[in-house]
Amino acid sequence: MEWKTVLLSLIGLFGLYLFGTIFARPLVIVGRLSLSLIIGGVLLFLVNFVCSGLGIHIAINPFTLLTAGILQVPGIVLLVLANYVVL
Repeated sequence: MEWKTVLLSLIGLFGLYLFGTIFARPLVIVGRLSLSLIIGGVLLFLVNFVCSGLGIHIAINPFTLLTAGILQVPGIVLLVLANYVVL
């Protein structure tokens, strides 16, 4: 094997490593955010289903999904209290 081939192979592998590390982190962040949004949506649906008899309804929109998804249970409590105070 020639030294040029070995050098180019090493440079190519290093480039693939850099490419992978640059694009892997944003994909992990997007995956975690998506999972949080799904969990937030399920929590909002459960609160709307359980508390419908009490007259509590929280609209499901991007703001409430982000609040419920990122903060989880404290976010749901915050949205219920905000709904109670505003209405």
